Amino acid sequence: MDNTLRRIDLNLLVTLQALLEEQNVTRAAERLHLAQPTVSVQLARLRHLFDDPLLLPGARGMRATARADALREPLAEALAALQRAVAPVQAFDPAQATQTWRIMASDFGETTIVLPALADLRQRAPGTRIAVVSLAPAQMVVQSERGEIDLAFHITSDAPPSLHHRPLFQERYVLAGRRDHPRLKRRPTLKQFCALDHVIVSPDGGGFHGGTDSALAHAGARRNVVLSVPHFLFLRSVLLRTDLVAMMPSRLVAQDPALKAVEAPLDVPGFEMVMLWHERVHRDPAHRWLRDRICAHS
Repeated sequence: MDNTLRRIDLNLLVTLQALLEEQNVTRAAERLHLAQPTVSVQLARLRHLFDDPLLLPGARGMRATARADALREPLAEALAALQRAVAPVQAFDPAQATQTWRIMASDFGETTIVLPALADLRQRAPGTRIAVVSLAPAQMVVQSERGEIDLAFHITSDAPPSLHHRPLFQERYVLAGRRDHPRLKRRPTLKQFCALDHVIVSPDGGGFHGGTDSALAHAGARRNVVLSVPHFLFLRSVLLRTDLVAMMPSRLVAQDPALKAVEAPLDVPGFEMVMLWHERVHRDPAHRWLRDRICAHS
């Protein structure tokens, strides 16, 4: 930083602006609510700082030097910019907003969190845009720090502790298949459950073991997992076109009339969905509004 800038007292620049506009020490003092001798002392410091008289006696008060005239516009712009920078944060007006929000979510989060809030967000903030990006847990913190994402939706058990979080809902698993599945007319026994052909969602790709399999192993049983898919969207298509079944989050089944759900014959631990964001946007009025609207629909 320039040594001159280090030596500048901000109050001196405010006084200089008043002196240049009033061209009178007494009126400048009244405007600044300062004593006249105080303003005179500050003018002396300004003259030393700029190595220029700045204001000279004239027939009708004081007149600015060429150096002072050259300072008028940049000084006014600088002080105005500083005023904007330190001004209190303005209230967020969604009707006038033009933000683009970037949200990280899995297809489950898209369906159960983003989609229910979308119509309300569009109605209240029609000038905003939303970009939904694929869930990448390993990149969540870094992208939040860089401002590449504003929000993320994930399960609480895997939520990074360095991010702010807000619980959204608890989810549980049900056994699901197509509406007319011949073996889902009632809750199956554990033996019947294990005899069914299962499909599993493996976000990391290719996995054939999940929480259900851990619960079965604890009970000394094992199911027949014949297909592993990366997304719930494809899982739905598989269930509608085959006799395969799946342990699915209950919210996905409840809103889909083409699917049928029954209770599983064993307890499978559910999960909690949480909303995550970085400290950099924690107090931002627009971001707080977005978080509140999403929570209102979750």
